[in-house]
Amino acid sequence: MALRFASLGSGSRGNATLVQSERTLLLIDCGFSLREIEQRLRQAKVSPSQINAIFVTHEHGDHRRGIGPLARRYGLTVFMTHGTGRAADFGKLPDRRLFGSHDASFQVGDIEITPVAVPHDAREPCQFVFRHMTQALGLLTDLGSITPYLIDCYAELDALLLECNHDVQMLARGPYPPSLQARVGGDYGHLNNAQAAQFLSQINYQRLQYLVAGHLSEKNNTPELAKQVLSDVDACIPSRLTLLQQTEVSQWYALS
Repeated sequence: MALRFASLGSGSRGNATLVQSERTLLLIDCGFSLREIEQRLRQAKVSPSQINAIFVTHEHGDHRRGIGPLARRYGLTVFMTHGTGRAADFGKLPDRRLFGSHDASFQVGDIEITPVAVPHDAREPCQFVFRHMTQALGLLTDLGSITPYLIDCYAELDALLLECNHDVQMLARGPYPPSLQARVGGDYGHLNNAQAAQFLSQINYQRLQYLVAGHLSEKNNTPELAKQVLSDVDACIPSRLTLLQQTEVSQWYALS
């Protein structure tokens, strides 16, 4: 089986992503209740008992809400950074593995995982690049700014799940109070559409089989705006681009 991935939901009300190879199934984040994540896993046609490990990007509730209940019910190993482990109470976990956001790559089954430190308002947030044989998948959400380090880490990928959280003008005119606008739009908040497009233009986007835009704000963005800004990077982008939804499980994206 080639490396493949699917979103179980993406947005401020809950996030979870599956990454699967021939022998390994990983769940990245679980921002849904136990009942909800079980239902979404069924929609993706996988069983919780198939999961080899859960990875946590950071301690915010929309990414960690269901981690403890899911891990305890199915006896799952949970990987998180030292900072994330100190920042939130996950309850007693069957098997907790800690790593540093700048640590070297490591293996779980036949998937190589590279943690990538990101600028976000959490204790020790990280994102990940996953590799299986010659294939590489990058997940990059929940960060407020782009660094040269990130460009280097994500330069050569076959697929990318990229945050397009908000439109700057919609955020400024939207319902959020000034303090929350400043947090979301700040250097440790979330990527806006233009930042996502700028990041895309600085990596080898021609190699991407799939570009998946995620973590879209339901109040400060629209799918049409995000799609247009990303598509303006190059004429090849629209044919590779899909947008994730908060309420729906995505298709499986299989790399070739």
